[in-house]
Amino acid sequence: MLRFFRGSILFAIVCFILAAVYGWSEGHTVVALLRALWIVLVLSVLEVSLSFDNAVVNATVLKDMDEVWQRRFLTWGMVIAVYGMYILFPLAIVAVAAGLNPVEAVTLSLNQPEQYEKIVSSAHVGIAGFGGAFLGMVGLKFFFDEDKDVHWIHLIEEKLAYASSVPAVEIATMLLALWGISLLLPAPADHTFVVAGLLGIVCFIAVHALGEIMQKREEKLKMSGAAVHAGLGGFLYLNVLDASFSFDAVIGAFALSNNMVIIALGLSIGAMFVRSMTVMLVRKGTLSAYRYLEHGAFWAILALAAIMLLSARFEVPETVTGLIGAVLIGFSLWWSVRANRREAPATN
Repeated sequence: MLRFFRGSILFAIVCFILAAVYGWSEGHTVVALLRALWIVLVLSVLEVSLSFDNAVVNATVLKDMDEVWQRRFLTWGMVIAVYGMYILFPLAIVAVAAGLNPVEAVTLSLNQPEQYEKIVSSAHVGIAGFGGAFLGMVGLKFFFDEDKDVHWIHLIEEKLAYASSVPAVEIATMLLALWGISLLLPAPADHTFVVAGLLGIVCFIAVHALGEIMQKREEKLKMSGAAVHAGLGGFLYLNVLDASFSFDAVIGAFALSNNMVIIALGLSIGAMFVRSMTVMLVRKGTLSAYRYLEHGAFWAILALAAIMLLSARFEVPETVTGLIGAVLIGFSLWWSVRANRREAPATN
């Protein structure tokens, strides 16, 4: 198992060294150094705890990609996650919200971290609408599937699979959810929330459409005898999915620190471990060995989506979010083991 996390461990060591150097340069005391290391450690644990369900869902997509694209997800995808979500995304929010250019946004984040945090946090309603809608579509798409024949919570999942015969039922469900929550919000936050949610739905549809186009193109190339490495569509989808999972972690990180460098280092370590966990689940065939683990992850995604959407109106602690996901996945794993034990005597 260690071989799957060797790269993540080395990456974490480098990040902790950078955090120590940065902490010392900021305060020139051992206390400042240790404080930076401690916050980076807590942030990395926060990212892993909030994103374990992300690893399971990623594995469902990654298992259908060849090793070339799996490696690219672990390397290029990591660069996109670190620089895109943990550095560029908050800076973009600040630049747009405050009408600053990129250089001014970076200067603000380094010299006035309190103001930087305030601006990023003020965009929470829009982030909650977009991220919650996208993740909600991911979860609903899994359960609204008429070809789905394995069910964990039969009473609910069978009915959802049956309802999938209604065209675009998952889109209608998400639109109703956005409308219902928007009624709880004051103006103009309600408009911001709905628009962001609509963009989240459109983004989900666009990414899936692009994936379908790529898949058809690759199938045509294969039929013509050309050698192709299938996976570009899945690669793009995984990175958008990763970004959606990272929204709550980025916002939640400000509860511990408003320093852009410390936040980026801590969350990057967690993201790297989540990617290694994803590859391990694929290579070891964990999803096929534990049949309900995937179901638990998608239920956790729906729970996270609901929490993210409701967080536009209600404050939900990150510990609650992580605990719900862990309980659902843990219970689905236990149920899978239980089912395997029951079937073992029949196969002997």
